[in-house]
Amino acid sequence: MSQSEGELGSEEMGSSYEVAGNAKDVSLEELRDRLAEFAQVRGWDQYHSPRNLLLALVGEVGELSEIFQWKGEVARGLPNWTCDEKEHLEEELSDVLLYLIQLADVCGLDLGQAALSKIVKNARKYPVTNQTPNSTN
Repeated sequence: MSQSEGELGSEEMGSSYEVAGNAKDVSLEELRDRLAEFAQVRGWDQYHSPRNLLLALVGEVGELSEIFQWKGEVARGLPNWTCDEKEHLEEELSDVLLYLIQLADVCGLDLGQAALSKIVKNARKYPVTNQTPNSTN
């Protein structure tokens, strides 16, 4: 993803896009609205068809995969990773998330509601059984 397309820093976005400190709870709706405005004011929304956004998303998933490609198994919390490696991971995860939100938006889907519905479907499909906590099923 190019600097202009993917990195939504406050200097590129304008005053309405200042980062809200370390806001813990950012909604999908807020991200969707910011992304839509970001694209609209630049005239990019005309290029944001479902197909184009999907292809961009796949490219970003590839970049995310490259981070893990030769690392073998990685421990939870990334204890052996440098700050730079973690920051790179955050950036690539963010790119994937942002394209996913844009794709859902241009398709007219409520991604948050769809995710909640999917969790309910999965709970029905995979009911809790009397397994031990260390079970890997």
